[in-house]
Amino acid sequence: MRTLYVECRMGIAGDMLMGALYELLDDDGRKDFVRAINNAGIPGVKVEAQESIKCGVKGTHMEVRIFGETEDHHDHSHGHGIEDIEKIIKSLKLSQGVKEKALQVYERIAQAEAAVHGEKPEHIHFHEVGSLDAVADVTGCCLLMEMLGADKVIFSPVNTGSGTVHCAHGILPVPAPATALLLKGIPVYNNEIESELCTPTGAALAGAFADEFGSMPLMNISQIGYGMGTKDFSQANCVRAMLGESEKKDGRVVELAANIDDMTGEEIGFAAEMMTEAGALDVYTQPIYMKKSRPAVKLCVITSPEEADRMAKLFFRYTTTLGIRKYTCDRHELNRHSEIRETAEGYISYKVSEGFGKKNEKPEYEELADIARKEKISLRKAYERLKNK
Repeated sequence: MRTLYVECRMGIAGDMLMGALYELLDDDGRKDFVRAINNAGIPGVKVEAQESIKCGVKGTHMEVRIFGETEDHHDHSHGHGIEDIEKIIKSLKLSQGVKEKALQVYERIAQAEAAVHGEKPEHIHFHEVGSLDAVADVTGCCLLMEMLGADKVIFSPVNTGSGTVHCAHGILPVPAPATALLLKGIPVYNNEIESELCTPTGAALAGAFADEFGSMPLMNISQIGYGMGTKDFSQANCVRAMLGESEKKDGRVVELAANIDDMTGEEIGFAAEMMTEAGALDVYTQPIYMKKSRPAVKLCVITSPEEADRMAKLFFRYTTTLGIRKYTCDRHELNRHSEIRETAEGYISYKVSEGFGKKNEKPEYEELADIARKEKISLRKAYERLKNK
């Protein structure tokens, strides 16, 4: 299993995570990333990967300039509302998956800020996290995560730092109130370093991407990346990311099935859609005949063993069945990841699966369909255009 482990011994910030993930790419991937983020369409943004050394360790600091100014000198006083942020992100020249994930990250931040200030999310006026450099940090991390295509993402417990922090609202304790809310459910600690080590952007990214929090699993490491902060401490001020292969805990799936003869096609289709949205690995139907040659449908849902009970409850909720058959079986899986590729139609996300002596590659359906709709051509012709670079 392609596993990404992110170590947050010195906290986490958007630019530090971006630097660490950037270092996991090969040289071509790094060039593709910098080109993609700088051409994405964030107003006035230029992202540059700079070599940085902390406590003798070489890493990357991702410097974000807004109209030629760095984050430290950029004016954050005006900020942006959540609607402004959403408009910027939705207009970016990046994959739909990257934009949706970036919007999810900002939704987390908006909810936390609203709770702290007693406002509705749509009335929140961002300051630090709403500035364009933070938009670059968030979208950059989302793009890198897509490019790396890890099957599982694990974050270590997060060092928050201690002391106080100066922000637009005055002097606040570390972690700042919104950051503390964003860290709910995440294991945290501090080792008495008096500084804000975990920013709200960093906390939101960790919460959005981590499949779990804990120690590094047993894994064969292939790449290591160091994302450097700007401050200097007695410890190396960095986020460390490690990418490698870990063994899958379980190659098993559960199939839930029921024969149904008293629901319309629309009702069965809706039930299948609801269970797909709830996280089923697959949902499918088969036409069958039941007693007295009555036409019916066999509805099948494939899920993980851990999710089987939850999915069974949804099965009962959305169908009329009185019973569900449950089968547990082993399965072989190909390793899967996503890649961003430059094509004749621009940058497109590809799904890549390989293993057992086989490799499959195909563009993301929605991005291919967007090209077909725009040009009023078939999916096959749209795919042929991608190859005619």
